[in-house]
Amino acid sequence: MDELMGLLDTAVTSPWFYLALFAVAALDGFFPVVPSESMVITGGVYAASGQPKLVLVVVLAALGAFIGDHVSYFIGRGSGGRVLRRLRPGTRRHTAFEWARRQMLARGGLILVVARYVPGGRTAVTLTMGAVGFRLRSFSLFTGVAAVSWGLYGGLLGYVGGVAFEDDPLKGVAVGIGLALAVTAAVEGMRFVRHRRNGRAVAAEGEEDADRVGSMSRR
Repeated sequence: MDELMGLLDTAVTSPWFYLALFAVAALDGFFPVVPSESMVITGGVYAASGQPKLVLVVVLAALGAFIGDHVSYFIGRGSGGRVLRRLRPGTRRHTAFEWARRQMLARGGLILVVARYVPGGRTAVTLTMGAVGFRLRSFSLFTGVAAVSWGLYGGLLGYVGGVAFEDDPLKGVAVGIGLALAVTAAVEGMRFVRHRRNGRAVAAEGEEDADRVGSMSRR
């Protein structure tokens, strides 16, 4: 354990950590198996002891996320035309794509900011925004807000853990990641409840329409 902590201390307090953090945050924008959030939290934990600098952790994490989201967006934009040409009008996939396009154009900014806190969800949203032709200027604005808030969120979570467990950084990392998982679970819980409510509302509307059609046919 002492050797592991020594390696972790050396890695996080090295100047190369800044470059690694930026690269991982960018890569996570279009390759979501990379654990960028854990790395930001770890940087925040060690920042409580003075090295690395919290401001640089937040800035580089946000900048990497911003660039990674744009890579994902342009991948979606490049493939969106091909996908749309393959979809025949009237099919379920075409209908789903058109629904996604309308949702993104109507409230894509809010979806983008919220998705930044859902592992894997951020990539799906940025790819879809590119595919449906969401305006680049608006995308850059909202992804900038999402990236900065995410960098602050991860860095400050880690910093709180680092202050609470100054003599045991590993516990600080565990606390920071635990808090992040709790927030993610809360977001997913709210999304699940909202999805169920929307599903019930749609089902109720369908039943009302069916009753209305039935009553008209009996007349």
